[in-house]
Amino acid sequence: MNKTSFRQTSIGAVAALGLLCLSLGPVSSLAAQTVKVGNIIPLSGPSATVGQQGKNAREMAVAEINEAGGIKSLNGAKLELIYADSESKPEKGVAEAERLINTEKVNVLTGCWNSSVTYPTTAVAERYGIPFVVPVSVADKITDQGFKNVFRIAAKDSWWTRDQFTFLKDLQTEFGSEIKKLAFVYENGDWGQGIAGNWKKLAEEAGYEVVLDEPYPSTATDLSPVVQKIRRSRADVLMMVSNAADAILLTNTLAEYKVKLKAMISSGGGHADPSFIEATGRNAQYLFDIVEWETDVNRAGAAEANAKYKSLYGSNLTGEAVDAYLAMYIIKDALERAASLDPAKIREALAQTDLAQGPGMIVGYDKVMFNDKGQNQFASLVMVQVNKTDNGLERITVWPKSARRSGYSPVFPKP
Repeated sequence: MNKTSFRQTSIGAVAALGLLCLSLGPVSSLAAQTVKVGNIIPLSGPSATVGQQGKNAREMAVAEINEAGGIKSLNGAKLELIYADSESKPEKGVAEAERLINTEKVNVLTGCWNSSVTYPTTAVAERYGIPFVVPVSVADKITDQGFKNVFRIAAKDSWWTRDQFTFLKDLQTEFGSEIKKLAFVYENGDWGQGIAGNWKKLAEEAGYEVVLDEPYPSTATDLSPVVQKIRRSRADVLMMVSNAADAILLTNTLAEYKVKLKAMISSGGGHADPSFIEATGRNAQYLFDIVEWETDVNRAGAAEANAKYKSLYGSNLTGEAVDAYLAMYIIKDALERAASLDPAKIREALAQTDLAQGPGMIVGYDKVMFNDKGQNQFASLVMVQVNKTDNGLERITVWPKSARRSGYSPVFPKP
């Protein structure tokens, strides 16, 4: 073949290929895209147990979403989870956010459980314009920064404390036992300090006497000095904020020192961790714990989702895990409506979220809708009590009364 005929043949082949491409449309539309979801969570350090639960819940949800066809508006794009271990350290969370955005090229971020990590990390996402879905980190200031790319599912800590004090009032009304003196004991990070700050305001407004205000490091290996202060305070009610390891240590030390209290009220977190009851046993009996969710919550699909999670991972869902599970469905819902991987369009879709049904809505409230600060305005809480049943020690929903497990009456004061 001479050079002229070769050149003509080549030109003809290129033209034919071009016609084929035009008939098929853009090549990118033929193959499903991958949506990269970056997850900054504590997989080591003091909050590792809760971090692992959130990881499990994310993976269960994403498997369901992908098996159901992925993101249909993006040609069946599958969600891909990319993890970074915060170690519960703010500086590590910030560094990992930079890496996930600039190196992994994630389309959306979630995290970080620890409020002290989430607060500075969301600033990184805001700077790059990457949507950041916060399943559960409760410090009020996370959604008080004026950021446009941050969306929190869980109730913020001022709502937790508001409901704890409403519960205190309802306890006294229902059982006729007066509460006068409160003791506050809490981990000394942003989470604990944020909740304790609200406790102090509410206690003053309600006329309670605060007889102890005691922060401690969550890495403490001996809490006997703190427990001795609780005993000397002669408080009626002890209110606590703890991670898993310190919640266990504090509860067992309180039992060891035989501290007498009318009630102990905790704030989810470590007290809601499945390892807590296993490690404390009867020492945890009669504890009240405020959480976003419990296994006996009356919500369609909740029992089935919990059974599936337990069969996969060997424990019940927790409120924190449910928020992580729901986060994946909120991201799916936003992506379907955005029909794009443009972060600005994903952000706009998240801001317009109005999710009231579907597999992710196993929470105790009616819908997810974010206000202009990015806070889910419908998030609500329940109070449970740890008590012995025919099935052993269980967490039993007791408040609000409309959500109380049928046939159960709370035990107060603590025997």
